[in-house]
Parts: sequence; structure tokens; C-alpha cells
Amino acid sequence: MKGKEWYQTAEVAEEYEDKRFSRGGRLIDRQEKEAVSSALGDLKGKKVLEIAAGTGRFSVMLAARGADVIGLDISDAMLSQGRQKARGAGLSDRVEFVRGDAARLPFPDDHFDAVLAMRFFHLIPNPDRYLREIRRVTTDRLVFDTFNTPSSRSIYNWLLPMGSRLYDDDDVRAMLDRTGYELADSSHDFLLPYGLYRAIPRSLADGLYRIESGLRHTEVGDDFASVSYWSVRVS
Repeated sequence: MKGKEWYQTAEVAEEYEDKRFSRGGRLIDRQEKEAVSSALGDLKGKKVLEIAAGTGRFSVMLAARGADVIGLDISDAMLSQGRQKARGAGLSDRVEFVRGDAARLPFPDDHFDAVLAMRFFHLIPNPDRYLREIRRVTTDRLVFDTFNTPSSRSIYNWLLPMGSRLYDDDDVRAMLDRTGYELADSSHDFLLPYGLYRAIPRSLADGLYRIESGLRHTEVGDDFASVSYWSVRVS
């Protein structure tokens, strides 16, 4: 995995959210959380695993919505940030952070009601392997995102520290068929690059996002969206 060592450093963990989800990046954070909340629905009393939990921005949100959450990541430094976030929100009793490998999940079969894997599938060379392992531990639902081709991300993808595997709609559907999932729903977002939104103030980002929304909700907009959110069920 490109950038694996870079990702696990304490310096990257400490600056991660500031660099990605401040200024216009707050718009990205909002859109992703809305997509995840919509896809997972009512979580009260549910057991949820978040893979690639990072600094815990989704894990803590899911715990606040009533789920019992385990956030798994390869980076101790990232998980430390997540624990701080959970303590600050008063949710340490509802969310646990565990270091582990998503290809060999340390949980029994059918242990979770749902699994969330955001900012993950673009990093891995063999997604089928991970999808089968996720399928083993969940009884119902997987929600994940992909970065897409063709899209604006294709232009600068090779420059990114972690790189990206890019997908099109047929890639994802074939992958789900091979690994025993049924597509429940999907949505698509962001025609313009994330990097552009992060570089500008939130007020400008909101205005730019409204301008692109006219195209984004058309067939052409779906075809060229930078990111897609997928909600799938175990078949």
C-alpha cells in the first residue's frame, strides 16, 4: 500500500483533520457524514465496525447516534486521536478503537450488524479479499465509498501520498457480484477535486458546491462524480 509508513506517523495523525477538514474541507466532512448517516439508517442498539477508522470522526458520530462501535485502523497514532475525540464527546463507553488488519479481522463470524469502510477501498490492491472478510463478520450491511474514473481525481491522483485505486460503476458492481453482496443503494458527489475545496474558505466552498450541484444531479454529473457512496447487503 503506497504511503503506509507516512500514514502511521504521529505528525500526520496530529495534523490530519486540520489539513483535510478545516476551511472548505468542513463541507467535505459534512457531505460524507450525511451520506453515511443516510445509508446506515437507524443505529440504536446496533453493533457497527468501522474499518480504516483513522481519527474516529465517523466512529464517534455513529456512537452518538446510538451504535456500539469498534473503530479499527493500522495506525496507533490515528487511533490515539480517535480515543481523545471519544472522550471529549463523552462516548468512550460506546466506541472502542482497536489496531488491526482489515484483511484478518479479529472478530467472530456474524459479529456486527453493519460495517463502514470510508476512505479505504481506494488504498487496497485486492478489494475482493477484504470484501469477503467483511462479509464474514457482518450479518447485514456494508457502506463504503470509492474514488472514480473518469473524474477530476484522475488528473492528480498520482501526486497523492497514499495514491488511489480508481473505480467505475461496472468495476464496483462486478466486485460485489464476485464477493456475495447485493447493491441496495448508491449516490455520487463532488465534480470538483477535494483539494480545491480544502484550499478555499468555507463560505467560498459552499458557493462553489451550490454552483456545481446543477450538474451533479444529472446523468452526466453521476458519470463524472469524483466520489461514490455504496450501500450493500450480504446476499
